[in-house]
Amino acid sequence: MEAIIKNEVLRNADYYREKIINELPVKEHKIQVGDIHTTYLDGGEGTPFVLLHGPGESSIWWMRVIPHLVKKYNVIIPDLPGHGSSGSAKEKLTKEIVLDWLDGFLIKTCSRAPVLVGHVVGGAIAANYAIQPSKKVEQLVLVDSLGLSSFRPTPRFAYQFLRFMINPSEKSYLRFLPECIYDVNGLIKSIGIYWPYFLAYNIACAQHPTKKVAAKGIMSAMSGKIPESELAKIDKPVTLIWGRHDKANNLKVALKASKKYGWPLRIIEDTRDDPKLEKPVEFVQVVESMIAQTT
Repeated sequence: MEAIIKNEVLRNADYYREKIINELPVKEHKIQVGDIHTTYLDGGEGTPFVLLHGPGESSIWWMRVIPHLVKKYNVIIPDLPGHGSSGSAKEKLTKEIVLDWLDGFLIKTCSRAPVLVGHVVGGAIAANYAIQPSKKVEQLVLVDSLGLSSFRPTPRFAYQFLRFMINPSEKSYLRFLPECIYDVNGLIKSIGIYWPYFLAYNIACAQHPTKKVAAKGIMSAMSGKIPESELAKIDKPVTLIWGRHDKANNLKVALKASKKYGWPLRIIEDTRDDPKLEKPVEFVQVVESMIAQTT
């Protein structure tokens, strides 16, 4: 695998992305949203389900839940600005730019008010968007979301994350991964033959200068604590989904928010901050159960 990474993978990021997407029941589309060239995946019919990924990631991070969700919903998954195959904004990313982009994207892609599912910084984006009274959202699903508290990862998570950001490589990525994934070997086995492509694409994106800037920019713009008075303005159903062993955003954050706002919380065992990737079947079951209870 290491020889593949060093010799050709990093020069062929689009090829490895395509290898994964071709096996998914979605199609890739490209649209212009403001000044941002936006790439997104779309598949299935029914209620629009817009899935927002985390920082430094891309739409393919939802690959393990896509085959399940498209059976019941119209699944729409953008690459955030500057991430994946989407272009960057002309200006430095701010909260206003990100939320305006999301608004324009939803207007162009959703036939009606969507369910917004946001992971980590994607959750913070979704929550900030739903706070605005004029925005039409059916409900929110916040997955190990930022924005509910100050971002205080464990020291080891922060250390390995910074090492990877400074010098993104296969070695630094695999050292960082156990801070995000509860069972790395189990994940690699589950992804199977597509793991080298997934690994290579993520490293290639992390090494791309523009994408590195975008990942830092979106964290800077969106990861701050949302005031409680603002979160209280959300008038749509909100569901929290959390990994039991999250090292980036401790479970205590979700427990506190659930108690304060009355938002139902579902904890997925044997996962860290990415339950959708580690436990896709359990994740989808939780989502479908919570949607059924609130519709």
